[in-house]
Amino acid sequence: MAKKHQRAAGIAFSALLGWAALCASGTTQAQRAGSYEPTYGQEGKDVIWVPTQPATIERMLRMAQVTPQDVVVDLGSGDGRITIAAARDFGARAFGYEYNPDMVELSRRDAEKAGVAAKTEFRKADIFDTDFSHASVVTMYLLPHLNVKLRPILLNMRPGIRVVSHQFDMGDWKPDEVSDVSGRRINFWLVPARVEGDWKLSFPGHDYTLTLRQEYQMISGWMAPGPGQMGLRDAVLTGAAIRFSMIDEQGKLLAFSGMVNGSRISGSVTPQGGKPETFSATKSAQ
Repeated sequence: MAKKHQRAAGIAFSALLGWAALCASGTTQAQRAGSYEPTYGQEGKDVIWVPTQPATIERMLRMAQVTPQDVVVDLGSGDGRITIAAARDFGARAFGYEYNPDMVELSRRDAEKAGVAAKTEFRKADIFDTDFSHASVVTMYLLPHLNVKLRPILLNMRPGIRVVSHQFDMGDWKPDEVSDVSGRRINFWLVPARVEGDWKLSFPGHDYTLTLRQEYQMISGWMAPGPGQMGLRDAVLTGAAIRFSMIDEQGKLLAFSGMVNGSRISGSVTPQGGKPETFSATKSAQ
């Protein structure tokens, strides 16, 4: 009789294991079928999930001036709502990179429902091991230390790339613009060109050495030769666009405006009361 009871108990235990496996399989199948729903505050790889509200998303994308010509990449895309909005409301090609595979599948389903599956792509990815250099706009809602960790990657992108962060900044890289939507802070940056160093600057009848100092988008500097060093006025770097002025050896104001393209700057210089002339500058080897 004892053996019969043991055999029956074994059969019951096996059935229980089979039922548990079936339940687990059923849960996975249910998730694949579309029943997965994220929970506010649920733990992720590096952050908890807190959804960005529609008004905040709209302001983020408007600050970035998203157009159908843009490629928008959302880092840590969660349920895909920013990516979907960029495609649906602004016509952009949009990518979402998210570590949670259930979130990725949910995003794909929601993109299908929104009619933008062809304009969106969601990938299961670690954002720190992902190449997103194809982006013209980068959005995020991460924590401050993650933003700072991303900072060198962003600063190495093409000048003029637009970066928008919900709520958190990037340490001492101060934003170019800040907005507030119902108490939610939105930070905006343009990736600045790299201009630190010495440049050989020329325009008809003039040759100078232009020295630029840079801290993110903030620049200062001077020109030589002349009576010592001639400091720059109103020096501004906006993405790849640069402008500055100086008082020359004769006491005349010269206003420079140009575009940075790697190791070259080209643009126009306008003497006070005169006509614009073309100038060019080449960066000296360091």
